Amino acid sequence: MSRVRALIIASHPGPSLAITALASLLAAEAAPRGTGPVLVAPAMLALQLSIGWSNDAFDAARDAAAGRADKPVASGHIGTRPVWIAASVALVASLAMALAIGPATFLITAVMAAAGWAYNGGVKSVLASGLTYLVGFGLIPAFATSTLPGHPWPRWQATAAAALVGLGAHFANTLPDLDGDRATGVRGLPQRVYARWGSGAVRACGLTLLLAASVLLLAAAAPARRWAAVAGLAAAACLAVVGARTSGRLPFFAAIGIAAIDVVLFAGGVETLTGSALT
Repeated sequence: MSRVRALIIASHPGPSLAITALASLLAAEAAPRGTGPVLVAPAMLALQLSIGWSNDAFDAARDAAAGRADKPVASGHIGTRPVWIAASVALVASLAMALAIGPATFLITAVMAAAGWAYNGGVKSVLASGLTYLVGFGLIPAFATSTLPGHPWPRWQATAAAALVGLGAHFANTLPDLDGDRATGVRGLPQRVYARWGSGAVRACGLTLLLAASVLLLAAAAPARRWAAVAGLAAAACLAVVGARTSGRLPFFAAIGIAAIDVVLFAGGVETLTGSALT
């Protein structure tokens, strides 16, 4: 594996691109002209890359102990030093671009960065691990509206739905690694639920949180797009049933599917930002 490919994999490209796409679409709808939309995508992408790289750098020893062959740093395809450098450069670039958009965007970006890096740096192993996801995802709509004149705060439904997607994703992401996390001492919120009530409870929490986000997005749907929100909620409910009644990796994929539906609803005409419908 080349160093470039290893660096790309260590950045967690899938989640990084998905979150960047969501923030960019929301910002483009909120403020279709000006500096903001031009810099939103690279600023958010740089932020997500920095969080992804710092995750693998922080977890290098833990991933190696768990035999994570899918992690380039843990498997020796790239050292921690270049990953730390990439994470730091990406973080500085993200904050610089956010500042170029405006002070409000800079402040929101800095809080999101602090949440992501804090999780990677050790909060993932304590009960407050879910708080970093609530903050990091819940601020995505505010990141978008910060590009508007006057920096209005988004509607509460937008913030709540985004936060629920984040917390639900936190539970869903742990499903494949619960035993490995226990072996390596990770004791975050999902792992504590697992230790007390088992993997079924972790699965139920993830599915319920993501489905609750779908309900909120239906409530916030623009009248002309409500049919899409109803269809999305129906599809999410079907996936929730699949996730609740199956085992293995299917519950994980069901949860990811609901999260994807929620992202589409956010970007596809839901009245989520300042009270006017996205078009």
